[in-house]
Amino acid sequence: MNAENPGRVVLLTASHRVAPGLLSWPAWQALHAADRVLCPDADHLQLPYLREAGVTVELGRPSAADLVEACAGGRTVVYLPSGEGDGALTDGLARMAGSGRYAMPDLELLPGSYDLPGARLLDLVQVMDRIRRECPWSSRQTHEGLAKYGIEEMYELVEAIEDGDREELREELGDVLLQVVFHARIAEEDDEAPFSVDDVAGTIVAKLINRHPHVFGDATAETPEDVRAQWLRAKAVEKRRESVTDGVPVGQPGLALAAKLASRVRTAGLDVPPPAGDGIGYELLALAVRAEAAGVDPESALRAAGRLYRDAIRAAEGLEETGA
Repeated sequence: MNAENPGRVVLLTASHRVAPGLLSWPAWQALHAADRVLCPDADHLQLPYLREAGVTVELGRPSAADLVEACAGGRTVVYLPSGEGDGALTDGLARMAGSGRYAMPDLELLPGSYDLPGARLLDLVQVMDRIRRECPWSSRQTHEGLAKYGIEEMYELVEAIEDGDREELREELGDVLLQVVFHARIAEEDDEAPFSVDDVAGTIVAKLINRHPHVFGDATAETPEDVRAQWLRAKAVEKRRESVTDGVPVGQPGLALAAKLASRVRTAGLDVPPPAGDGIGYELLALAVRAEAAGVDPESALRAAGRLYRDAIRAAEGLEETGA
């Protein structure tokens, strides 16, 4: 080997979450300028596109010594790692460099493509697709059968938020996201009205753009109240509802239902006092309406009080507080 000019090894990586062939300009420059391009994987996703671009790729898994030798005389070798990585090769190069017995070529790691924000969602979609096909339990699930889990996961998310537990929050957000992807995967199999997770995402993107004209259009909104007013106007046009109560799910917890109805009445400028009557239900309704008018979520307030009550009970039992 020419010790004065030991050459150069370029390890060209590419994200599997980006469409094959969409490589950066520096990556294409390195590929076309290289003396040799090596790849150990005959099924590497980039190979068809490299060949189409006129890049000659040699298949084979060289040892670290072979790769160093291939650079002799100042040559540049671009190496495309396999999807599983090539730990044995990189470890071998490190050992050779550390021994001090070899004139090592310059080693460069060149990312040919990068993950965009949200790219890991593609992994989730792929994993969910495989689980749906191969898992005996997941393959039999329906929207109706999963509904209870969606409710449970949302309650656990709310609990993580109220506890201020960041690690738990991240995990619970993932569990809620799983429910969305799971339902979307099931929906693909519907015979009459199938849709995919892309349709779900497309629908919410269109809705967000339409309801934020101050961001994506010419409208102006100076305060959060202005934004909310625009949101409600856009929503009213989209839904074409007859009553302010349309779209309020009556199956939600009672305090939340009462507060939501009170919010709709207040936002619409209607004068509809809560019905008067005997019984605890009417009293709870009046409390929920009062809380909403004061900007307090009655469900959250009752949960907070309930936690203190729980701690008091545990204290009376001689137990420590849970801290949550």
